Amino acid sequence: MKNSFIYYIEHSIKIHWNHQALSDYKGTTYTYKEVAKIIEELHILFEKGNIRKGDKIALCSRNMSHWGIAFLAILSYGAVAVPILHEFTPDTIHHIVNHSEARILFAGTPVWEELDKTNMPQLETVIQLENYDILHNTNLHITEAKKHLCELFKEKYPDSFTPEHIHYKPDSPEQLAMINYTSGTTSAPKGVMLPYHSMWSNLKYALDKMGYNPGERIVSILTMAHMYGLAFELIYPFASGTHIYFISKTPSPKIINEIFNTVKPHLIVAVPLIIEKIIKHQVLPQLEKFHIKLFLKIPYISRKLKTSIRNKIVSAFGGRFKLIAIGGAALNYEVEKFLSSVRFPYTVGYGMTECGPAISYDDWHTFKAGSCGKAVDRMEIKIDSPDPEHIVGEILVRGENVMNGYFKNPEATRTAIGPEEWLHTGDLGIIDKNGYLFIKGRSKNMILGPSGQNIYPEEIEDRLNSLPYVSESLVIEHNGKLLALVYPDYEQTKKDKISAEQLKKIMSDNRKLANTMLPAYSQIARLKIRETEFEKTPKRSIKRYLYQE
Repeated sequence: MKNSFIYYIEHSIKIHWNHQALSDYKGTTYTYKEVAKIIEELHILFEKGNIRKGDKIALCSRNMSHWGIAFLAILSYGAVAVPILHEFTPDTIHHIVNHSEARILFAGTPVWEELDKTNMPQLETVIQLENYDILHNTNLHITEAKKHLCELFKEKYPDSFTPEHIHYKPDSPEQLAMINYTSGTTSAPKGVMLPYHSMWSNLKYALDKMGYNPGERIVSILTMAHMYGLAFELIYPFASGTHIYFISKTPSPKIINEIFNTVKPHLIVAVPLIIEKIIKHQVLPQLEKFHIKLFLKIPYISRKLKTSIRNKIVSAFGGRFKLIAIGGAALNYEVEKFLSSVRFPYTVGYGMTECGPAISYDDWHTFKAGSCGKAVDRMEIKIDSPDPEHIVGEILVRGENVMNGYFKNPEATRTAIGPEEWLHTGDLGIIDKNGYLFIKGRSKNMILGPSGQNIYPEEIEDRLNSLPYVSESLVIEHNGKLLALVYPDYEQTKKDKISAEQLKKIMSDNRKLANTMLPAYSQIARLKIRETEFEKTPKRSIKRYLYQE
């Protein structure tokens, strides 16, 4: 059944049986056969523990192979997966476990050490993700099955374990596959109910359009508890026969550079922050040198120089990737302009948890810079505006990828999904005559100017973030005027021996320079320097609500 999500997982295991599937960087590697064996062992535990189709099973830890295997085991059994971000506070994790009605929790040791079982009274079993040991259990059937797991497996497969033994429970389109709790910048987590038709539609689009091949490699940088990382760094690569490498550490530019040069991935999925840091720190400063600026003005030398620059960036990411797919937030204007000018193989997509996650995407060869592609297969995009090409309006979407609603929250569901099944994204944008979507900001972030003009703080921040020694910024309204909060690039100021007084002067000049690029109604009245980074969601978006005055 090629309209079944589980079919693609089962099929991939069968045809890639002896291929390498999952690796913990500098740790253990599992073939597809070994993954299948562990999935079968977990199915035995679930079955003996009387876990039923539709029961909820949560996962919470840093990325690792055992997280991916447990996730695949949950879905192929017919249970409902509840991925939880390990960055959430213990109180939030307790709340999600309880709210989701999870019977089992797969937890990484550092996460479990911070939790209090008494705050999760309905939770029956806690399984340690590092080695699948049982950390807590009130389900005696699971305890007994764990003791005799080897014998139970041999009893089920007495002679051999081959691809012919793999027969997972088929899914139906409306069946609930996952509850993924959002990590939004403006509100408490809500449980997004994703049915199998959303999972299948996202996977089918990736298989048709993104071009992974068996034996190729990808590095999992993004947290798998977030739909972007889960869909395109685990589910799709696994269904393609791709070898996935997991980084358990925080993916700093230094660690990413090391692993990319070791693994040499064929395709890279990333958020803008990772790309921007590498480009802004390693490439753009070189272009400011006088002789390079001069050479870039001479056509023939310019072409050769741009090719050389492009090759250096490609080398920084391992040297053999076909594409960098960027999502999760808008790419900085200056960085994107530069990448386009050197014909760098990148594309920017757009999605949200509620769409599991894909909404728009385009192949890098036809991608239009500044956009986030066109509607993916089986999805429609509409701008709630009298003139969608020129007047900004809310982005509405509908189609196979859209969620069933928010778990146990009918009011939020009614607010999100309006008449004719259009999902309100809360994002603002325009769409051109060729269907390319351009995002302008979040509707909740929009500031009304003194004469009723719509001010999009993200556009102002994008300008600021391109200026000297600005690492990141946030623009808010304060006493009827615009205030820019700026976190400087302290690493660079230290290298360049910039004093605190000099930094104040630079930031004051930055404010004036940014204002020359902005209309009169969106001028920055004041700039305030921050000493600490902004708090962020796992996809590296600033938690704006913490800084509204």
